[in-house]
Amino acid sequence: MTLPVARVPIHVPDEVLDDLRQRLALTRWPDDAGNDGGYYGVERRYFQELVEYWRDAYDWRAAEAAINAYEHYRVDVDGVPVHFMRRPGIGPAPTPLILTHGWPWTFWHWSKVVDPLADPGAYGGDPAEAFDVIVPSFPGFGFSGPLPNRPDMNFWKVADIWHTLMRSVLGFERYAAAGCDVGALVTGQLGHKYPDELLAIHRRTRTRPASPRSGGWRTSWPAIAPPGTTTST
Repeated sequence: MTLPVARVPIHVPDEVLDDLRQRLALTRWPDDAGNDGGYYGVERRYFQELVEYWRDAYDWRAAEAAINAYEHYRVDVDGVPVHFMRRPGIGPAPTPLILTHGWPWTFWHWSKVVDPLADPGAYGGDPAEAFDVIVPSFPGFGFSGPLPNRPDMNFWKVADIWHTLMRSVLGFERYAAAGCDVGALVTGQLGHKYPDELLAIHRRTRTRPASPRSGGWRTSWPAIAPPGTTTST
């Protein structure tokens, strides 16, 4: 690793959990008149059951222990705090792989595939196909927060941060990338901007064309497109 990085197990203090339970207990529920069957939206009864479970039955410490079965690190990348989870690959030459979550999910969205990717031999696969799995939290999300004074953060800037993480922090010369939802945008940008360093990309997302009558995407594109790109009709 060529930049300073700290291994930091995940731990939420007891007082934070106690404060959460107290705030959940003090929830002021609105009226739900005429909302039978969710006519106007989520029914109050469902929310009450969910909050009661969250307050009285959900075991954060068990979830925390499962999360800490993996390696966790924090690093500062160009002034942006970044948390990432790592599962070293088990095989003769694991391929570095960065997985990017979507919105509103977290790094834990990938938890069910991390082990099979890192240790395929334990799941009936070929150890030669192992990956060294890196799963960062989006800037400002979860353990990558808070994100101070960066209202300009967007998917192509996140791609630059991920590239620095993989190359300058972890020291990988080349790597693969996969992502879903907005993570697919980051992954696509990695492949577009850094083709020589990317071994492959995999994007898991679903899109649909804009209404042919509106052409609204043409007006919104300048707000989301990376600098230097253009559209054509």
